[in-house]
Order: sequence, then C-alpha cells, then structure tokens
Amino acid sequence: MNKTMRTISVIISTLIFAIIFAGCYTPSPIYGTWTDNDGSKITFMADNTFNSTINDSSETPTQFSGEWTIIDNVLILKVIISETEDYVMRSEWDIRGAMLYMDWTLKGVKKSLILYHTAR
Repeated sequence: MNKTMRTISVIISTLIFAIIFAGCYTPSPIYGTWTDNDGSKITFMADNTFNSTINDSSETPTQFSGEWTIIDNVLILKVIISETEDYVMRSEWDIRGAMLYMDWTLKGVKKSLILYHTAR
C-alpha cells in the first residue's frame, strides 16, 4: 500500500510541476501578421519562418519568404531570393502598443516600415 501511495504522489507531483512550467511559456511578441496602409504585410510564424509582401513603390508588391530570428533587439531575416541565393537582413525593431517599427533593407534599398498587428 505504501509503495502505491508513493507512486501516486510522484505522479501527481510531476503533473503539477509540468502544469506550472507549461503555463510559463511566453511566445515572442513578434508572432502574427503585421500590415501597413501601403500594402506591405509580414507574417511571422512560430516555427521561425516568415512570409512577406513588401510594397517597394514598384507596380506590384514583391513577395518574400524565409527564416527569422531575434538576438537582443535585432531582427535577423534570412530572405530566400531563389533556390541558390539568399540574403541576410538585420534590423533593429520595436513594438509600441500594436505597432511594429522596423527597416526592410534588401540589397541596399531601405524602406522604413510601421506595421499594425492584425492577427495572431
């Protein structure tokens, strides 16, 4: 009987410990979809990939995808240009309320973005 009670106590303690620490996970505030009034849109996914449509004043917005990471206050985007070419972009970023401030700099062309959080 004592062995059974001890086993049940260990199982219950383990479950309580797991529930407490599972609730402590806080996702990055950058997750979700961000858009602006000019037609630019970036979606940051939980698997550290992104899809974007950037309106860079050409006739049609340009679509990009790739991987993202954050180190301190620097957003690092590895933009896939083609199967054999990619481009690494670094931008300081800031979220104030529901607005994301960042620079989109691709091959020397810089566009400052102010994006609104539209979806998680």
